[in-house]
Amino acid sequence: MTPKSAWEAIQTYIPKDKVIWEAFYGDGTSAKNLEELGFSVISKDVDFYKEDCGDIIVTNPPYSDCKNIFTRLAILDKPFILILPVSKMSTQYFRDWMEEMEAMHPEIQDQIQIIVPRKRIQFIKVVDGKRVDMKSCCNFDCYYFCHRMNLPKSIIHLN
Repeated sequence: MTPKSAWEAIQTYIPKDKVIWEAFYGDGTSAKNLEELGFSVISKDVDFYKEDCGDIIVTNPPYSDCKNIFTRLAILDKPFILILPVSKMSTQYFRDWMEEMEAMHPEIQDQIQIIVPRKRIQFIKVVDGKRVDMKSCCNFDCYYFCHRMNLPKSIIHLN
């Protein structure tokens, strides 16, 4: 699960005038955290592959299904911010998605912009429906992968 601090860290890069679709419901906490930060959020326990909500997608998707997620993102063709492991950049499906976006939107210079967290995001681990209190349960780095978010630079390092 996504901690509130992950969204607090990038809140200045998320437009307040857009309706966010927190497309992967989880336990609903992520959407609640975004709402507490002042964003308008749609978050329902619906099928991401069949629904189309909001103006932009801001979410932490299931990493095991990224190939299908990128296929769906190409169909939806919406701006997004996804929290993903850095290793996803080197996958073939990510490269294929980038080529498709470049063909669809040749006017966009940087199809993907990256926000690099100051430190590793420590996700909330849930076991048998209960939160496990661990100081550092995440052993991999994640970045915010942004598409059509009009960030000021291609790569932003958070302070």
